[in-house]
Amino acid sequence: MSLTFTKMHGLGNDYVYVGLFDQRVDDAAALAKVISDRHRGVGGDGLILVGPPEGADAHVRMHVFNADGSRARMCGNGIRCVGKLAYERGWARENPLRVRTDAGVLTLELTLDDDGKVSEVRADMGTPILDPNRIPVALGGDRVVGMPMPLMDKVLDVTCVSMGSPHAVFFTDALARVPLDEWGPRLERHPLFPERINVQFAQVLGEDRVKMITWERGAGRTLACGTGACAVCVAGVLNGKSGRAITAVLPGGKLKIEWDEATDHVFMTGPAVEVFTGEWRR
Repeated sequence: MSLTFTKMHGLGNDYVYVGLFDQRVDDAAALAKVISDRHRGVGGDGLILVGPPEGADAHVRMHVFNADGSRARMCGNGIRCVGKLAYERGWARENPLRVRTDAGVLTLELTLDDDGKVSEVRADMGTPILDPNRIPVALGGDRVVGMPMPLMDKVLDVTCVSMGSPHAVFFTDALARVPLDEWGPRLERHPLFPERINVQFAQVLGEDRVKMITWERGAGRTLACGTGACAVCVAGVLNGKSGRAITAVLPGGKLKIEWDEATDHVFMTGPAVEVFTGEWRR
């Protein structure tokens, strides 16, 4: 098998991208495991396939696979890179550009530099999902906002939000002391989350600034998480901790997030970077 691929990242949240316009992938889950390996493969947080749209409502189709081979419905940093890749490769030259994902069709506004390259992308991430049954999370009520949950010998207050991908957000005043590599995998597979969960710990620095770290479902610790930053913004508003427009400070960089009150949509703005292209032979 020989595939042309592109390595890209959004704030260090890196994926291997494969276009399906003139090539095919028969077993994407298996490919994701080997190509994402940072020692024996290309290396990345997962694999993203970009193909032709499946209808008239989108310009391209996005398929996301985590590094462990599991499928993800959405990836915020990934979709910005999809927009850049599709536009610059000529697969779709529309701007705004619509991308079909497993979480629905999302619209991207592309900012071009003087050379006609995409330097920044503003993504309409849609309406946050707060219904516990749809996230899903096995806690009752209409919303899970600041609810206590057990973790080993501790009780943590959790807020659950889905932005196409499910997130559990925990606010703390001591982010540097959070043992993410210990707590992350336990929370990801906690019995309260029947489909596993993405984990965000966040410290509010001000009404418009929040610092956060991420443990991603199927990938582990990552430098950034776009849907996670959106979830943190929503959780901050719901808990009365931050405003509707924030700068999310992640280990890999910064994202601008806004939860628009008029439309109820969350907007995410950030960079998309191409690292290199190559040929995968296996």
